Amino acid sequence: MKYLGFAVFSLAVFMFALPAQAVTSKCEECHLKLTPGIVKDFNRGAMSETLTCDVCHGEGHMSADDADKAKLPTIATCKECHDDQADQYLSGKHAKGLLPIVAFPGFAHKQPTAFIAGQKGCNGCHNMGIVDEETKNKGLAGEFRAHYKYGMDCQNCHTRHAFSKAEAQEPEACMQCHTGFDHAQWEMWTRSKHGAAYMTDREAHRGPTCQDCHMAKGNHRVMTAWGFLAVRLPEKDAEWMGYRVSILKALGVLDKDGNPTARLDVVKAADMARLTEEAFNTERDAMKSTCQECHSETYVRLNMENADQMIKAADEIFAEAIELVAKLYMDGVLEPTTNQATFPYPDLLTFYEVDSHLEELLYEMFMDFRMKTYQASFHLMPDYTTWYGLAKMKETLVKMKGLDKHLRM
Repeated sequence: MKYLGFAVFSLAVFMFALPAQAVTSKCEECHLKLTPGIVKDFNRGAMSETLTCDVCHGEGHMSADDADKAKLPTIATCKECHDDQADQYLSGKHAKGLLPIVAFPGFAHKQPTAFIAGQKGCNGCHNMGIVDEETKNKGLAGEFRAHYKYGMDCQNCHTRHAFSKAEAQEPEACMQCHTGFDHAQWEMWTRSKHGAAYMTDREAHRGPTCQDCHMAKGNHRVMTAWGFLAVRLPEKDAEWMGYRVSILKALGVLDKDGNPTARLDVVKAADMARLTEEAFNTERDAMKSTCQECHSETYVRLNMENADQMIKAADEIFAEAIELVAKLYMDGVLEPTTNQATFPYPDLLTFYEVDSHLEELLYEMFMDFRMKTYQASFHLMPDYTTWYGLAKMKETLVKMKGLDKHLRM
């Protein structure tokens, strides 16, 4: 009797620990044994109140013998119920996250399959926009889902199977992707006054989160004026435009004579840069409007103008470094291994797949130090702008000049 009483008590505790569900499903009879965590997660979410598993996974899988017939949801699945959010998302940059991976095969094809298609490297975050046959868009990513079938857009922020709105509204939801080497936004924000104000009193919500600024009023579009590359056209500042031409040649967007290349179409498709004044001002005005909910118009304008000027300061150093490498190619001192179409310029979009230490330094300046210089300026983290950004750019240029001198001896 003692053991029977303990068993009853244990069962009651277990049942109490499982959130109550409004809709039951035959799937749970098996999955409570096979994947109890998934069942628990689903039943703690709001969708369990109205949906059963087959709504997202289909009715093809009904036993252990046909598990391979379970349908895996795509953005189209979510759109059936969340039409506005899906349309907003599909019009923004996150939905195009896969394009940079498939658009530059010179880089992607040199990596281990697991690194890209298996989502253990770049595609662990860049699976946003992944598709399969059902979406009738095979050209984007058929091979990626074929190798690792579990990638899917919405779950990156609303993790399965709870798909919690509350979770996706917390800044930690952004941390997995927006951290580290080339986009340390998490580190910048948590160390900024905005981050400190929020983290020290979440209930008061005194400081803005990532979502407050980049998803104002819950809009899933998520766009910025400068884009990931911090490049815009046209540029009214002639001096700055001179720096930018060097950068665009090294990005492979302009050829050696300054004419557009086919790669410009890739940049357009992935929305990686604002290519008209109107496009830039539309995104800038939207962000200004968000900032002015807490700050004065003058404060916002001055801060953004100063952040813009930090991009110019970074571009001046970066352009000099690019031209240094181009001159080494042109003089036959360094053998070019990339971007022959725009010779003598290096190809920045091969990233670290280069053959010389000097080119590696240029890549590091591009993807690490320049990124931190400008991103930290907009995220109000001056220490990152200085010591992880601009100072490191200057240090790297000194190293490159030393290598240039040595190679020419």
